[in-house]
Amino acid sequence: MTILVTGVAGFIGFHTAKALLARGEAVVGIDNLNDYYDPQLKRDRLAQLDADFTFLHCDFSDFPALTAALAGHSFDRIIHLGAQAGVGYSLKDPHSYVRSNLAGHLNMLEITRQTNGLRHMVYASSSSVYGANTKLPFSVDDRADHPVSLYAATKRADELMSESYAHLFAIPLTGLRFFTVYGPWGRPDMALWRFTERILKGTPIPLYNGGRMRRDFTYIDDIIGGILLALDCPHGAARVSAHRVFNLGNSRSEDLGHLVELIEAATGKAAIRELLPMQPGDVHETFADIAATTAALGFAPTTSIEAGIPKFVDWYRGYAGL
Repeated sequence: MTILVTGVAGFIGFHTAKALLARGEAVVGIDNLNDYYDPQLKRDRLAQLDADFTFLHCDFSDFPALTAALAGHSFDRIIHLGAQAGVGYSLKDPHSYVRSNLAGHLNMLEITRQTNGLRHMVYASSSSVYGANTKLPFSVDDRADHPVSLYAATKRADELMSESYAHLFAIPLTGLRFFTVYGPWGRPDMALWRFTERILKGTPIPLYNGGRMRRDFTYIDDIIGGILLALDCPHGAARVSAHRVFNLGNSRSEDLGHLVELIEAATGKAAIRELLPMQPGDVHETFADIAATTAALGFAPTTSIEAGIPKFVDWYRGYAGL
């Protein structure tokens, strides 16, 4: 079987492709290798992939280019992970989120509709869709209609578009709301990378809202396990709608200060803390209710941040030569 993976040079996309190849699947990967962060990191990730892997350098928000790139390739499932990520960046370049997360997601739904024999598409949503929700932990049954960032709004729109396509065309679609994914080969714009880099270099780390933040940090191996469980469970025939949404998180809300302490312990260096106001579009706390995910898919994360943070720091020191 061949699986199409979008955003394959990204953090989660790379690990997904690697896991699929390891279990004997053939993978066709799409990525435009944009410069939201250093494209060399993306190329370095791709260099780790071999065996039955085909890379297509393509922007999936360009539908003619997408269909041309996919011509001659067959696949029976899609894992759509490509997106314009980041909450803060949506304040600087909102149009990139419309192109990638809205037009791009619609394009992938159209590819799903037009591909004969396609069994299932799994796509990336985000915990950001919960926005101003104050009920903890966040459940997929909670309303998600108060996004506090454009990024969150586009991800919620993706879920709604998927619901309509599943209804209209009986396409099995599964959305996964990721909660603060971290681990080796992670993204340089995320807190763990930035904090580790700055602590090792002896420069201040920015702690927004005075550091009074909590996140449900989820290790990459647990996320990949959840993606594969979802991929193997199309589940559409058992429901009125063939569309489901699940939380993928560690189901533990951790204090940001504890994260910093773990990085300090792993690096052997003290952090210089810079206390700053809350960022626009950010939220105070995330916390995943994964009961529905566990019941439907058997999802059971196993990696605590006490175990996961040192793994990232070890990888980062090797990759950065620090």
